[in-house]
Amino acid sequence: MADKDQPQQPTHRAYSVIKREGQDDYWLNLGLAFPHKDGKGFNIMLQAFPLDGKIVCREVTDDEEKNRPSRDERSDRPIRRVK
Repeated sequence: MADKDQPQQPTHRAYSVIKREGQDDYWLNLGLAFPHKDGKGFNIMLQAFPLDGKIVCREVTDDEEKNRPSRDERSDRPIRRVK
């Protein structure tokens, strides 16, 4: 259940960085982070858990959406965008 005081927009994305031999690392989007009102913490909403236990949080940027690939890099399936 979402907290009614939680901001509407996330400020960070949560990723699992998957190392691939001979290729760039694959950044798998796990979820989003919403800052607390007092600015001293986050609520992190995950849709999956990393296998290695490590989560990397990166700030959401304005140009993130236009640089995001429209297809999953590891398959030919379209990426499902949630609005």
